[in-house]
Amino acid sequence: MSTKLANPAPLGLMGFGMTTILLNIHNAGYFPIDSMILAMGIFYGGIGQVIVGMMCFMRGDTFGTTAFTSYGLFWLTLVGIILMPNMGIAASPAHFMGWYLTLWGTFTAFMFVGSLRYPRAKQVVFGSLTILFFLLAARDFTDNALLGTIAGFEGIFCGASAIYFAMAQVLNAEYGRTILPVGELTQSNTPVQPQTAEAEKVTLHSVKA
Repeated sequence: MSTKLANPAPLGLMGFGMTTILLNIHNAGYFPIDSMILAMGIFYGGIGQVIVGMMCFMRGDTFGTTAFTSYGLFWLTLVGIILMPNMGIAASPAHFMGWYLTLWGTFTAFMFVGSLRYPRAKQVVFGSLTILFFLLAARDFTDNALLGTIAGFEGIFCGASAIYFAMAQVLNAEYGRTILPVGELTQSNTPVQPQTAEAEKVTLHSVKA
């Protein structure tokens, strides 16, 4: 049996992408929040991404661990914000929600900068997500329904870009060639992977020799 670790990123991207599309169909004004969106937020977008984050941790992937775990917990907190008022806990006013979304937008903006070291498809996901958070924050700060509708359509694009990137990784790996292009960077721009302890020993030995 192979001991090679699988790439968990497509699973996390699918959980993020599908849940994001469904929520933003609501934001665009087509459907109200319902149990389907909340269930996706708890399980696929929430718990699923946290699990993927832990899988990335086992692979030594700091970026993936930070991104998937954080966004998984984002979905869980968002569901909590929606449901907790039904349990007698005070609801957050719209302007306070604007600060919540601004913080997530700021975090995502930093992650976007980190994504510039990765394929263009990954950059699109984080870039469009940054825009989405700030659009939603602006909607809550200004009570402008139009901004919410625009954010909804932009969010659908963001979720679709994550699904595309997920399926590109799966199909390209399965066929051993590019089926769906992701905009790979040139070799000089790709991230340098940390050396394993064994590789470091070999390097040190070579230097001493």
